[in-house]
Amino acid sequence: MNTPYYAVIFSSVLTEATEGYETMAEKMVALAQQQPGFIGLESARSEIGITVSYWKDLESIALWKQNWEHLQAQQQGRELWYAKYAVRIVRVEREYHFER
Repeated sequence: MNTPYYAVIFSSVLTEATEGYETMAEKMVALAQQQPGFIGLESARSEIGITVSYWKDLESIALWKQNWEHLQAQQQGRELWYAKYAVRIVRVEREYHFER
C-alpha cells in the first residue's frame, strides 16, 4: 500500500448472544470491499476481536460509517452482539513487512 493511508481499528468483546453475528460480519466485509477508498482488511477473534480496515482517506471512512446497511449492522451490534467495543482511526505514515 502506498503511504499515507488510514486504518480503522475495531476491537470488540461479544456477548453470549452471537446468533447471526458471523453472517452479518461476512456481509459487512463484502459491503466494505465495494466502498470507494477501501484498500483492505485484516481480522482476528479470540477473547477479543480485532478488525483493521484500511482506507485511502478520511472521507472514505466517513462515507462507510454512514452507509445505510452498515448503520443497521452497527445498531444490531449494540443491541445484540457487543458487550463493548472501541473504534480507533489512525493515519499510517509508513509500513514494512516480513514474509517467509
